[in-house]
Amino acid sequence: MKKLTDAEIRSELEKLPGWRKQGEAITKTFELPSFTRAIEVVNAVAKHANSVDHHPDMLIQYSKLTFTLNTHDVGGVSDKDIELAKAVEKLAK
Repeated sequence: MKKLTDAEIRSELEKLPGWRKQGEAITKTFELPSFTRAIEVVNAVAKHANSVDHHPDMLIQYSKLTFTLNTHDVGGVSDKDIELAKAVEKLAK
């Protein structure tokens, strides 16, 4: 596993609307219709994250969820973060 370059990250984020690079991570905030739905998404993401052994930072603000992804082992964004962002997108729908 390697740290992606800024160009590689930009290329991947073009396919992930709303995600942006922030420091050595990628992040996105989702607006959900209710607190209950937000918690359902958090639980689904947590289950998926455990299955792939890659865990995001999650900030819950009532019905708003912010996910921040990076790979500590490489000190930045890796393919694992891009794949997890794709999964979060599907689970948040």
